[in-house]
Amino acid sequence: MRKSYLLNSLVFLSIFLISAGLFSCSSSKKIKYFQDIPDSGQMKSLARAEYQEPTIQVDDIITILIQTVDPQATAMINLGNIPVPGTASAVGSASSLNQPVVAGYLVHKDGFVEVPVLGRIKLLGYTTSEAKDVVLKEAVKYYKDPTVIVRYANFKFSVTGEVAKPGVYITPNEKVSILDAISLAGDLTIFGKRDNVLLIRENLDGSRTPYRINLQKSDIISSPVFYLRQNDVIYVEPSKAKAAATDVAQARTFTIVGAALSVLIVLLTRIK
Repeated sequence: MRKSYLLNSLVFLSIFLISAGLFSCSSSKKIKYFQDIPDSGQMKSLARAEYQEPTIQVDDIITILIQTVDPQATAMINLGNIPVPGTASAVGSASSLNQPVVAGYLVHKDGFVEVPVLGRIKLLGYTTSEAKDVVLKEAVKYYKDPTVIVRYANFKFSVTGEVAKPGVYITPNEKVSILDAISLAGDLTIFGKRDNVLLIRENLDGSRTPYRINLQKSDIISSPVFYLRQNDVIYVEPSKAKAAATDVAQARTFTIVGAALSVLIVLLTRIK
């Protein structure tokens, strides 16, 4: 008899816990991306976003490589991609502690980089394609038929708010979309507002422009902010459900503890 009552009590407690978990589940409609794209049986053509190459700004770190028939001739320049302390080197999140270094040429406050042999070259405001031509004009003065490569060493953006891995992300690839950034940050949490993501973009004059993005609509793919620019900040706002979920979780904890204690008390009473 006591075993039967104990079994019934445990079943009751299990049903209570499962029910509490089921009622806390969020609607899948609120967390789906691109909700206006129909099923695969009804294909929809999406406009392509126009990609604009980002322009080099002050404090950017640029990799400059010059190749000639004789590798030793340009060794001083290529090895002169001097590490700049305090920046991260690889794709991923940059911690504020124990950061590695980035090899490259720092763009100074006056917009110039200082390259061995070639001297001071102004790159501020140029794209990497344009900067390549600028460097090439200087390189042909010293080398025969040189090949020049100019790339970002620290294309940087931040993702914060309701994402799995908030942080500052640095990549040598300058063509990064907002979907790439969200993927690097481990996607939005279940409490992130997908219909009102904030992107803050830094302008060349130091001012900042905010943009609102709805990830539930496919038109983001053709948006002018689909591709990120240097120092973009992405903020994912928490939904009202998070505050409510916090309150519910606390209440549920007290309820579960209370239910468990009640069952225990009844069991102890029965055993006696």
